[in-house]
Amino acid sequence: MFNLLGKAPSSAKNDVLSGLTVALALVPEAVAFAFVAQVDPLVGLYAAFIVGLITSIFGGRPGMISGATGALAVVMVSLVVEHGVEYLFATVLLMGILQILAGIFKLGKFIRMVPHPVMLGFVNGLAIVIFLAQLDQFKVMGESGTLQWMQGSALYIMVGLVALTMGIIHLLPKLTTAIPSSLAAILVVSGIVIGLDLDARNVLDYLKDMSGNSDATIAGGFPVFHIPEVPWNLETFKIIFPYALILAAIGLIESLLTLTLIDEITETRGNSNRECVGQGAANITCGVFGAMGGCAMIGQSMININSGGRSRLSGITAALLLLGFILFAANLIEMIPLAALVGVMFMVVLGTFEWSSFRLMKRIPKSDAFVIVLVSGVTVITDLAIAVCVGVIVSALVFAWEHAKHIYTSNYIDEEGSKVYELHGPLFFGSVKNFAELFDIANDPDDVIVEFKYSRVADHSAIEAIDALAEKYTKAGKTLHLRHLSQDCKHLLDKACDLVEVNVIEDPKYKVASDELA
Repeated sequence: MFNLLGKAPSSAKNDVLSGLTVALALVPEAVAFAFVAQVDPLVGLYAAFIVGLITSIFGGRPGMISGATGALAVVMVSLVVEHGVEYLFATVLLMGILQILAGIFKLGKFIRMVPHPVMLGFVNGLAIVIFLAQLDQFKVMGESGTLQWMQGSALYIMVGLVALTMGIIHLLPKLTTAIPSSLAAILVVSGIVIGLDLDARNVLDYLKDMSGNSDATIAGGFPVFHIPEVPWNLETFKIIFPYALILAAIGLIESLLTLTLIDEITETRGNSNRECVGQGAANITCGVFGAMGGCAMIGQSMININSGGRSRLSGITAALLLLGFILFAANLIEMIPLAALVGVMFMVVLGTFEWSSFRLMKRIPKSDAFVIVLVSGVTVITDLAIAVCVGVIVSALVFAWEHAKHIYTSNYIDEEGSKVYELHGPLFFGSVKNFAELFDIANDPDDVIVEFKYSRVADHSAIEAIDALAEKYTKAGKTLHLRHLSQDCKHLLDKACDLVEVNVIEDPKYKVASDELA
C-alpha cells in the first residue's frame, strides 16, 4: 500500500533514534489536529504523549505509533462546538471504556476480515478528510466576529509558505535523512517568517483568535488529573454516548487496520485484542488528564518502521521526548507559522492517499472499484467507522451474489442403483433458488443421494431448501439421503431429520475466525 523501505534490524539504538525522529515530527501534527478539533493545542500534545506512551507499553503492536489523529478530531469538533471541551473529556473517557470492552470480548480479530478494497477506501477517505480540515486555516477572524477567507497579501503569503513547506519536505530526503524533513521544513519556514518579519499568522495568533483571549498560551507542565466537569447523569450520557461509540469504532478501526499493515510489512503478528485494551486504557487516561484522546497514526507508524523502530522502546522514547518538548519548548511552538503546519498536513495527505488505486480501477473487478469509491465517499460525508462498515457489507453482498451462481452438481448412478447428486459450491440464502433447480425429481430413481463432500450448508435458508427438497421426494414416494455433511451442518437439520439418512464418515472440518488469529 505504501512505498516502504526494506526491513531494518531491531536494536535499542535503532529504536531510540527512531523514537526521536517520531517525536520531532509529532509536535506539529499534534498541534494541527488540536486545531481541527478546536481545542487548545496543549490538549492535543498531551493526548499524543499519553496515548503514545500507554499504547507503546500495553498495546498489542510493537513499533506502532499512536497519538492525536485527524480522523478523531473531525468527529470531536462538533461536540466541542455544541457542548464544550469538558464534554469531550467525558466522551473520551467513555470511548476508552468501550474500547476495553471490545478487547475483553475479543472483537479485535474481526478486523482481519476487512477486504483490501475497503482498506484502500479507508486510507483515501482519511486523506480527503484531513485535507478538507486544513482549509479552515485559510480563514481569519473578520470584523463581524466570524471566520472569513483570507484575501490579498495575507493569502499570497500563506499559499507561498505552504508551497515552500511542501517543497522542502519532498526534496530534503533526496539530499539527507539526518533530520526529519517535516521538522526541517517547519524550522526553515519559521526562520524565514521571523527573519523577514513577514505578516504570517502563527500558532499563537490562531490560539488567540479561537479562544478570544489575548493572553492565550500553550505553555504548560505535566498533565494534571482532572475529572471532567459535566453533570454525571442520564442526560449527559445521552449526549456523549453516540460520540463515544463513533470515536471508539473509528479509533479501533484505524488502529487495527494500521496494525494489520505493520504485520504485513514486518512479517510479524500483533495482538489485535490486546491493542483494543491498550487503546482503551490510553483514552481513559486522556479523559481524566485533560487530553483529546487518540489512536494509531498511519503516517507516524510508517516513519517509525522505516527508521528502524521495531520494539516498544521506539514508541516509549517518542512519547517521553514529546513530553520534554511540552515542558521546555512551548515558546518555540507558539512561533510556528500556521502555513508550516498546513504544509506538513498536506504532505501527510499526499502520503496517505493511495494514488495507485486510480491505476487499479481498470484492473480489478468493477465491484471492488465501486467499494473503494464508496468507502472514500462515505468517509468524507459521515465518518470512518460507518464507511468501513458499509464497505464490508457491500463487499459481503457482492461475494454472496457471485457465489450464488457457482453451485452445480455432478450426477451419476452408483453400484447400488442410487442416483448421486455431487453438490459443488456453498448452499446459502443466495444459492437456494439455483439449488432447487438442480434436481429432476420426476425422473430420478427411488433412492437419491445428495453428496455434500464438496459443499457446505451455511444458514437457515439452506436448511429450508433441503427440507423442501426432502418433502418433494417424499411426496413422489422416493427416499433422499444426505451424505458427508459437516458436523456443524448436521445440528441444523431438525426439520429434515425424519426424512434423511446422514453418513457421518469422513465429515470435513471447517475452520472459522478464532481468538488465535487475534
